Amino acid sequence: MKQRMVLGLSALVLSLIAVAPAGADTKTTTVCRMDYSLKGWSAFYKGGGLTAGKSVVRDGHGKFSEVADIKELFGSYVTGTAAAGAGESSEAQAMTKGEVSLALAGNGTGVELGVSFGKFTITPR
Repeated sequence: MKQRMVLGLSALVLSLIAVAPAGADTKTTTVCRMDYSLKGWSAFYKGGGLTAGKSVVRDGHGKFSEVADIKELFGSYVTGTAAAGAGESSEAQAMTKGEVSLALAGNGTGVELGVSFGKFTITPR
């Protein structure tokens, strides 16, 4: 009888140990960033905003919101841009795609002034 009780308790303890990791929080997140350089010019007036100028952005950095899988970064983002500068130039952009967001910021040279809205698409290679 005592041996059966020990075996029964042992089986119970082993089953609890086996189930415990399955109930634990195993959610992991992926943190992504992007470095970029950009050359461009703009002369735009429409419902999407007003911009004019020419610029070069060097040493630009982007930071994505945390995601569970890198595949969540692919797709089209809605963008908003504000830029100002003459000589030294700064640019900032905020983009969103559902729960995923991307913030870009960079410094460079050029002549640019404006605010615009649009679409930015990231595709896998």
